[in-house]
Formats: sequence, structure tokens, C-alpha cells
Amino acid sequence: MNLQQFRFLREAARHKFSLTEAARALHTSQPGISKAIIDLEAELGVPIFARHGKRVKGLTAPGQMVLDAAERIMQDVDNLKKLARDYAGSPEGTLRVATTHTQARYVLPSVVQTFAAKYPQVRLKLLQANPPQIASMLIHGQADIGVATESLADHLGLLSIPVYDWQHVAIIPRDHPLAKFATTPGKLTLKDLGRHPLITYEQQFAGRAKIDAAFEAASIAPSIVLEAIDADVIKTYVQIGMGVGIVAGVAADSQRDGLIVLPCGHLFGRNVTRLAVKEGAYLRGFVYSFIETLVPGWDKRRIEEAFKA
Repeated sequence: MNLQQFRFLREAARHKFSLTEAARALHTSQPGISKAIIDLEAELGVPIFARHGKRVKGLTAPGQMVLDAAERIMQDVDNLKKLARDYAGSPEGTLRVATTHTQARYVLPSVVQTFAAKYPQVRLKLLQANPPQIASMLIHGQADIGVATESLADHLGLLSIPVYDWQHVAIIPRDHPLAKFATTPGKLTLKDLGRHPLITYEQQFAGRAKIDAAFEAASIAPSIVLEAIDADVIKTYVQIGMGVGIVAGVAADSQRDGLIVLPCGHLFGRNVTRLAVKEGAYLRGFVYSFIETLVPGWDKRRIEEAFKA
């Protein structure tokens, strides 16, 4: 057996067992991947793929164990390569940050700017996705760092630290009936919001679960007329009068957006955005530097202790 077979197996699993897609991703041939895995099955003496005719349907029970072992081996190989580059003093590399639109648009720009100035030879990739996808990218080695509010804290195989906490806000045009709460936002109630059509995030984004839970606990069925994956889209439809927007506080600015911003922490509670890495992954020096820039007050030693806890 060899590393190429493990790499082929891992890539096939990542592409839902489409050997054609796996071959395309690895810039090789589909028959080459198929033969490599057949050879691995022959050497191990167990079937790895569950097949229906020539079509691969998934993994057998022993195949899943082989894949798990291959993932661990490939992660160790990747860690060794990263360690060697660090000890050789090589500043080159790629940092892949998987994150949501809100973080990429409103939180990360200054961090990325500072990091790029310090590490001009490091290629930075921002991979935008929803929180479950971010967790999956980390688990499968497709991202080095994940930044999101949901799905990271308790995900098996991930280690995370808090970045910052935030609250939702309601955003409205200046002539909206709820504008009367501009001077006393703490008096805004769920009933007040429930009287108007609402525009907010899709289910998997930016603390949406807390919004739904608060209305459900109050026995209020809000009229959500539009859902979107990012705050910029929500603000656009608020500005044309379609409803009251509920977005993350970091995404709203009354002067920039020309809207009234009403804090809603007393209605929906606080949320915590977290940074996560894959358990067992070797973090290069510039990865620690990125984390230190994003999370003020955290240095390499504190980060290592948190990830060991």
C-alpha cells in the first residue's frame, strides 16, 4: 500500500464516491483511481467500496475503517510537511480560512490586511460557506481555520476558541413605525417586531436559531417574508420597504446604511463567534499569527493551551 492509494480513497470520499470528480480534482485519470483502490482492496483482503455493478455506492463497514485510517495517515503526512517548512524557516504557504459572509465582510478585512502586510509570501484564501459546511471543510482538511457562530463549538473532531460575542439588531428605515424606539431601544418587544414583516438570515446562519426560539417561547408566529444568507442582501430589502431586518450587530451601521439600528440583545440573547481548527492538525507559525491578530490578547502559548484543554 502507498500514500497515493490513500490520497485517491480520501478524494473519492470527498466527492461522494464519484471517481470521475475525484480524478478531475487530482488531475489524474478515473481508471487510475479505480485500479489503485482495487489494488488496495486486494492487498488488504477486504472490500472498501460498496458497488452496484460498476457503480460505487459508498463504503463497506471495513471500508469506513480504512478511510478513517487513511485520513489519519494523510493528516500526519500533511503535518510533517508543515513542520518541515516551519523549521526550515520557509515563509511560503497557503492559509485557507473558511467563514461566513458576515465574518468575511465585516470582521476579517482589517485582520486580513494586517496579516497580508506581515506575510506577503503567504497566499490567503477566504472560503465562504455556511457553518455546517465550514465544519466539514475543517474535518476534511479543506480549510485550516474556520470562523463562524454556529456548529463549531461542539463539533466532534474540532477545537475552538471564542473570538467575540455579539447581539442581533433590528434595522428599519427612518420613517418606519418602530422608529419611535430609537431613543429607548430596550423597550422594543417581540410583539412589536411580530406586528411587521421580517427579513432575516436563513436557518443555518448568524444565530437564526435564537431568533426562532425567542418567538416560539413567546408563542408568537412572526411573518418572515424573506430569508437571505448575508446582511447586505437583508439591508437592501429593508431599504426598499419590504420589512424589518434582523441582522448581526457587526453588520449594521446607521450612518453607513442610512437605517435606524435597534439593539435586540434583550430579546434574542448574546451570540459567540468562534474560531476552530481540526483536532490534531499542525498549525504553522503564520496560522498562529493570524489567530493572534483576529483574537486580541491571545498568544501562541494561550492558544496551544486552549486547544489542548
